[in-house]
Amino acid sequence: MAELLYRIGRFAARRHWAVIGAWLAVLAVTVVTYLSFAGALSSNITLPDTPTTRVSQQLEDDFEGTGGGNGSIVAQTTDGSAFTAAQQREVLALLDRLEEVDSVSDVSDPFATQDDLDASAERVADGRRQLNDGLGQLRDAQAQIDGGRQLLEDQRAQARRDGTLAAIRPQLEDAEQQLDDGQAEVDRQQAKVEEQAPRLEQGATLSRLSSGFRTVSEDGSAAVANVTFDVSTNEVTTEVKTEIEDLVADAGIDGVDLYPSQDIAQTVPSILGPGEVAGVVIAAIVLFVMLGTVLGAALPLVTALLGVGVASLASLSFSGMVEFVSVTPVLGVMLGLAVGIDYSLFIINRHRRQLQQGADLHESIGLANGTSGNAVVFAGVTVIVALLALNITGVGFLGLMGTVGAVAVLVAILMAVTLTPAILSLVGPRVLRRRERERLAAGELTHDAAITDRDRPMSNTRAWTVLGLGVVALLVVAAPATQMRLGLPDGSTQPPDSAAYQAYDVQAEKLGEGSNGPLLVVADLPGAIAEDDVLAEQATVGEQIGDVWNVEAVVPIGVSEDRSALAFQVVPEGSPSSESTAELVQNLRTLTPTTASGGEATLGVAGNASAGIDISDKLADVLPTYLVLVVGLSLLILVLVFRSILVPITATLGFVLSLLAAFGGITAIFQIGFLGDLFGVHTPGPVLSFLPIIATGILFGLAMDYQLFLVSGMREAYAHGAPARVAVQHGLRAGRSVVTAAAIIMISVFAGFIFSHDATIKPIGFGLAFGVLLDAFVVRMLLIPAAMHLLGEAAWWLPRWLDRILPDVDVEGAKLERSHPVHDGPHDEPHDEPVDGPVAERPGAHVAR
Repeated sequence: MAELLYRIGRFAARRHWAVIGAWLAVLAVTVVTYLSFAGALSSNITLPDTPTTRVSQQLEDDFEGTGGGNGSIVAQTTDGSAFTAAQQREVLALLDRLEEVDSVSDVSDPFATQDDLDASAERVADGRRQLNDGLGQLRDAQAQIDGGRQLLEDQRAQARRDGTLAAIRPQLEDAEQQLDDGQAEVDRQQAKVEEQAPRLEQGATLSRLSSGFRTVSEDGSAAVANVTFDVSTNEVTTEVKTEIEDLVADAGIDGVDLYPSQDIAQTVPSILGPGEVAGVVIAAIVLFVMLGTVLGAALPLVTALLGVGVASLASLSFSGMVEFVSVTPVLGVMLGLAVGIDYSLFIINRHRRQLQQGADLHESIGLANGTSGNAVVFAGVTVIVALLALNITGVGFLGLMGTVGAVAVLVAILMAVTLTPAILSLVGPRVLRRRERERLAAGELTHDAAITDRDRPMSNTRAWTVLGLGVVALLVVAAPATQMRLGLPDGSTQPPDSAAYQAYDVQAEKLGEGSNGPLLVVADLPGAIAEDDVLAEQATVGEQIGDVWNVEAVVPIGVSEDRSALAFQVVPEGSPSSESTAELVQNLRTLTPTTASGGEATLGVAGNASAGIDISDKLADVLPTYLVLVVGLSLLILVLVFRSILVPITATLGFVLSLLAAFGGITAIFQIGFLGDLFGVHTPGPVLSFLPIIATGILFGLAMDYQLFLVSGMREAYAHGAPARVAVQHGLRAGRSVVTAAAIIMISVFAGFIFSHDATIKPIGFGLAFGVLLDAFVVRMLLIPAAMHLLGEAAWWLPRWLDRILPDVDVEGAKLERSHPVHDGPHDEPHDEPVDGPVAERPGAHVAR
C-alpha cells in the first residue's frame, strides 16, 4: 500500500492540474445528480416493527379516521383574556383553509369540541339528577302504595270485627285494584330506571375519565386544533408542512398568536450555520499557527470543504430513493470537515519536515503520501469500518447515518492522498515559512528524528501519579452516565423563539404537560361485541386504564369495524419525555383489564411518546452488542498494527474510559442541566436516543487515529534500538504537536455544531467534541505514555507463533522510507547519547514496520 500511495503522490504532483480538474469535474457531476434526483429530508425518526408501529398500523387498518399522522395548531390570546366571538370566527376561518391543504384530512374545531365535551358532561349531570329525582318519586309512590295496602288491611280487619265485611267488599276490591294498578306502574318505571341507570353510570364514568382532556383552556385564552393527515407523520412532505406554516404565519388575527406544533414546525437543520463557520475559522487559525503560512493553512481547508461538497451532494442524490433523516447529512458534514482537515494536515506536516531535510519536491510529496498517507488510509478505513458496522444494529436510519458518514470519510481519504499532493506540487516550497526556505537555501538541513536528552523518560512515580489521577478523573466525569436516559427531542428542547417551543409551552401551561404527548391505546377484546355493549366495554376498560398511575384523562376515540377492539386517547400527567410517561407506557402495555363480559383485554400503545420510548429501548438494547464489536475490532486492528498484546489492551481500555467520560458529560449537561445555560440547554431532558451508539462508532475511529500517529512513533524508535521508555518519550515528542493541532481542529469543527438551533445536532456536536478532547489530551497524551512507560519492554511483547502468522501491514511506510531515503538517515547523524542506553539497532530488535 505504501508503494502504491507513493506512486499516486508522485503522479498527482506531476499532473497536478489534471488531478485538480478531475475533482472539480466530480464535484460538478454530484451537483447535477443532486439537482436531478434529490428528495425531501424527513424530520421524523421511526423504526419498523416496533410495538408503536404495530398499533399505528392496526389503527390505520381497523379504525376509520385514526391511522393518519397528526399535529396541532395552538392559538392564544395576546392579553390572556378569553377569545372573543370575532377572534373565534377568524381562527375557524384559518382552520378551514388548513383543511384544504394536500394530505390534510381533517382539522378539528377546538371551540365546538370543548362545547361538546362540556355539554356532554352537563347532559350526564342532568341525567343523573333526573334519575335521582325519578328514583325519589318512585320511592314516594311505593310508600303511598304500601300505606294504601296497610290501610285496606286495617279496614278489612275492622269490617270483619263489625260484621260489615260483606257490605264493603266491593269497595275494598276496587281500592285494591287501584293499588295493584299503581304498583304495576311503579314496577314499570322502576324497570325502566334500572335499564337506563347502567348506561347513565357508564356515561358518567366516561365523562369523569375524560374530564382532564380539554381543547380550550379553562380561562378561555388558549385553544388547540388537531390537524389530522391522511398519511403517517413521517410521510408528510416538507412542502405540506411549509404550506401550513405559511398559512398560520400569514393569518394576522388581531390579538391572537398562532403556533404550529413540533410535528408540523420541525424543519431541516442548516448544514452550515454561524457556529459551524466559527469552528472552521478556529481550525484555520490553528493551521496558520502550526504551519506558519497562509497557503499551508488554506490547503487542508480547501481539500476538506471540497470533499464535504462532493460527499454531501453525492449522498443526498439518493435521498429521492431512500428516506433520509434530516440529521444524516449534517453528520456527514461534521465528519467530512474534521477528518478531511486532519488527514490533509498529517501529509502536509510530513512533507514539510522532509523538505527541511533536503528532499526533492516531488520525491517528498511521494514519500509523504506513502508514509503519512498510508497511515491516513489505515486510520480512515478504521473509522469507515466502525461507521459501517452501525448497519448491523438493524436500525435503518442509524445504518444510513453510518453509511453517509463512511462516504464522507472515504472521500476525505481520497482527497488527502490525491488532491493534497497535487496542490502541494502547485504550491511548491511556499508551503514552508519564509525563514525555513531561507535556511534550506543556505544548506541548513534539520534532522529531528535523532534521540536527544529531551527524550529522558519520566520517573515511575510520575507515571503512576499521572495514570492514577487520570483514571480517577475520567471515572468521576463518567459518573453521571449511570443516570443516562434515552429519548427523542420534543417541543420543549427547541429554541425558545421557535414556533414548536411556543406551542409546547402554551399547551403545557394552559392544558397540562401531558397534552403535548397524548398516547393512543388500543384494547383488543376477547371477541367481537354487540353494538349495544360498546359503551359498557368502553367504560369498563377505560376506568381500569384511568386507574393506572400518572393518567390525567382517558377519552374513547373509536371502535374497530368488527367491534373487536376499542381505541382510547390517554393523556398522561407528565411531559412526553418524562420518566413518569415512560413508566406509564410500560404499565399500560402490561395491563390486562377485565372486560364487562368477564374476559381479559390486551393493550397496545402508540403515539409520539411511545415511539420515542420504543426507539430508545431498541437502541439501548443494541448498544452493548455494538460496543463489544467495536472494542473487539479495536483489539484486533491494534494487534495487527503494533504487533503487541499489551499496547492494544491499554489503547482499548483508554478508549472505553474516554467514551464513558464523554457519556457522563453529555448526561450532566443535556439531561441533568449542569452548565446548561452555557451550552444553550434551556430544558434538560433525556439524551438523544441514537447519540451513544453514533458517538461510540465515531470516537472509536478517531481514538485509533491518534493512537496510531502517536504510538507508531514510539514503536519506530524502539525498533531502531532505543530503550522502551526512551522510545515512549521520543514518540510522544515527535507526534504530539501535529496530534495536538489535529485534535484542536477536530474539536473546533465539532464544537461549532453545539450552537446549532436544532436539538438533535447540538448534543451530537458536544458529545463528539468532548469525546475527542478527553481521548486526545487525557488518554492518548497522558495515560497511554504513562502506561507504556510502566510496562517498559513488556509493552512490545508478542508471542512468536502470533508474530509468524500476522501480516506485515507497514502502516508507517518504514520499508518505503528505506527504499527511498530522504538522506542518509537520522541515526547516521551525530546525536546526543540517549539516557537509558545506546541508540544503535541492537541484535534482536524489532524491524520497523
